[in-house]
Amino acid sequence: MKAIFQDRYGSSDLLELRDVEQPVPADNEVLVRVHAAAVNARDWHIMRGDPYLARLMFRPVFGFGGPKMKIRGSDFAGRVAAVGSRVTRFQPGDEVYGDVGDVDGAFAEYVCASEDVVERKPTNLTFEQAAAIPLAGTTALVGLRDAAGVLPGQQVLINGASGGVGTFAIQIARAFGAEVTAVCSTRNVDLVRSIGADHVIDYTREDFTRSSQRYDVLFDLVANRSLAEFRRVLTPTGTLILAGGGVSGSRPRLVGPMGLTLSGMLRSRFVRHRVLTLTDVPRSSEKLAALRELVESGKVVPVIDQTYPLVEAPEAIRYLEVEHARAKVVITV
Repeated sequence: MKAIFQDRYGSSDLLELRDVEQPVPADNEVLVRVHAAAVNARDWHIMRGDPYLARLMFRPVFGFGGPKMKIRGSDFAGRVAAVGSRVTRFQPGDEVYGDVGDVDGAFAEYVCASEDVVERKPTNLTFEQAAAIPLAGTTALVGLRDAAGVLPGQQVLINGASGGVGTFAIQIARAFGAEVTAVCSTRNVDLVRSIGADHVIDYTREDFTRSSQRYDVLFDLVANRSLAEFRRVLTPTGTLILAGGGVSGSRPRLVGPMGLTLSGMLRSRFVRHRVLTLTDVPRSSEKLAALRELVESGKVVPVIDQTYPLVEAPEAIRYLEVEHARAKVVITV
């Protein structure tokens, strides 16, 4: 089968389309013929081994000279081609979507995934739209539902609202009955309004951390402010959710956005606000089923910026990494 392969850390120029052996599903796995896969920030972080600290902290993913898993990609959508002997929920021909997580391997014609990280594809979506959901949608769902426990009428601010997670977070927060303020650049104002943001702050013209407005939940996806600045705009009982972020460069950084995450972990016990970090978002079919229900009800719609064929996966990653893509970038297989 064809797959996007990587031997060592570096830029997207090191990614190659190769012929590799087709995977065989284990007893608890499904083999999926991939029709589409999504690009996430984690893909270029792993591709570059960035930041260096991650190579020490996340050993199942990062080796010292290159990623442990050689085929990039975690999000996928496609049709089940075969099932393991203990799989009970799927059969060949089923249309599914999922996130293989640290196993990676979705930028390929076939991928194996554990049954518990796969769910039936939303019936009202194309494969490309469905592939855009798993990691970004799950991160937004876990942050807002499980971590913050967003309630109707609460004020929610999303910093980095036009990105992959941000576009899902706007819609999920609205589905939970919150009043949503989106922070983005000028070119993305219309986009975030179109998917339901009640208020929009253009960060090129206004500093939301200097505002008199206070928020019950601040969901940060950029890591471009200090903890003190974020806490300044929270209500006395407000919740700050830190979910990575940061921009790429030609060389891996030592700490990068993990600096804010580590600071949040260390200081969370000593401040009055709830400071929560999403360093390892758990994947599960339950979360994918919840997202499918939101999509099929019309409350959430995936937003896709660009699509690329599998052979152009290196360019897709470069676009996400360098061009500050809006919403999701998807690879068709």
